Amino acid sequence: MTLWSASSNAITPALKVARAGARDAAVFIASATKAFLFDGSPLRQLRKGARTANRGLSSVLSAVMPKGLYVRALVIVIAPMVLLQSILAYVFMERHWQTVTERLSAALSQDIAALVDLEEALGAGKQEVIEHIAAERLNLDVEFMPPTPLPPPAPKPFFQFFDEALAKEIRRHIHRPYWVDTIGRSNLIEIRVQLEDATLRVVAHRSQAYASNSGIFLAWMAGSSLFLLTIAVLFLRNQIRPILRLADAAESFGKGRDIEFRPRGAREVRKAGHAFIEMKRRLERMIDQRTTMLAGVSHDLRTVLTRFRLSLELLEEAPEIDEMHADVNEMSRMLEGYLAFARGDAGEQPEAIDVRALLDALKTDAERLGHKTEFSITGDPVAVVRPRSFKRCLTNLVLNAVRYAERIEIDAVHDARVLTITVDDDGPGIPLDRREDVFKPFLRLEKGRTLDSSGGTGLGLTIARDIARAHGGDITLSASPLGGLRATVRVPG
Repeated sequence: MTLWSASSNAITPALKVARAGARDAAVFIASATKAFLFDGSPLRQLRKGARTANRGLSSVLSAVMPKGLYVRALVIVIAPMVLLQSILAYVFMERHWQTVTERLSAALSQDIAALVDLEEALGAGKQEVIEHIAAERLNLDVEFMPPTPLPPPAPKPFFQFFDEALAKEIRRHIHRPYWVDTIGRSNLIEIRVQLEDATLRVVAHRSQAYASNSGIFLAWMAGSSLFLLTIAVLFLRNQIRPILRLADAAESFGKGRDIEFRPRGAREVRKAGHAFIEMKRRLERMIDQRTTMLAGVSHDLRTVLTRFRLSLELLEEAPEIDEMHADVNEMSRMLEGYLAFARGDAGEQPEAIDVRALLDALKTDAERLGHKTEFSITGDPVAVVRPRSFKRCLTNLVLNAVRYAERIEIDAVHDARVLTITVDDDGPGIPLDRREDVFKPFLRLEKGRTLDSSGGTGLGLTIARDIARAHGGDITLSASPLGGLRATVRVPG
């Protein structure tokens, strides 16, 4: 009892220390695990590396994969089918020919083993009889040569399954040194077996040991792939054509041209086509409603302005009357600018115009105002645009240059797809950070030029860009070689 008490008294402090150490270790492991899983830099680095690898793989696939839907659909359809055909051909056809090859190699090895046993049983004097039997019955060219060392082993071919099968069967049936030559373009196989008093040389046709299926395999792959590719091309061409028609219709509608579009193709494509037609109808209805409303507003406001003018004409001349006349005229110009901005010549249809004649007219107008103007044109002078709106676009740009510059140059380049017109001047220009701001409606720069040609409303450049975008193009501003501003108009020609 005393011994147990002493032992327990000695063990108790040790247990307390062990328990405290275990608790500390558990706390440390938990904190380390939490830090690694949630706060640790290794996990963050691992996640960062995974994201980088994912982005790299995505960029590689994006660069390798074709861009067109037609080619991508072909790849999606053809690649799995060709892969499946390859697997089936390998699993079934290759395994079948492998089994046949093993059996043919076994049969040839057994024939050679029988010749070896026959030579040992009959003796060296009967070798000619054995050669005759082999030629007549086994279709083998057999020759007993003097005992000489076997040639060195030939290099192994790239595809060595057939050679390994034949060598395996020879080792299993003929327990003697041997040498096999299956390399080369010849259709023959040479096998040498070292006997006690001679060297047996056997020449056989390759077909007696091998069942080659490379030609059949390649023909099967090429034929099936060509067949699947032909069906996929014929099918996908009909599926892609409605999508291209929808894209052409949307592009033509964006350029303000009349379109005749009827949804065709798959159910999803037809659904997208009907949605496009409904969107087109809503836009046309909204434009018609806006045009009707603007026509009414224009009529009412012009009526009021006409009454103002009549009332002013009945009054006696005075400085105040002249100022009121100026205000009425300013209101009239502002009204016309607002209506032109809101209306946008929605009903005008594209026509073929002579760009050279248009630029010549702009040049004449600018020179009439006392500004030196030059123009040039490169390429086809005929372009298909909406004449009145496109002329208003260029007129706004030229009149802005007239207001702020002395010299103006107009250059036009018309290639097979795009008509590009640049208007350069030697005026004060526009700061780089304000060139996009001036496209906003009713915006006027506090200093320098305001790019305003619509009677002080701040809509000149806005109207010009809207017209360019209605044609499917755009307007950009940049520094001019003349020292002022360059306005570049690009529209499909």
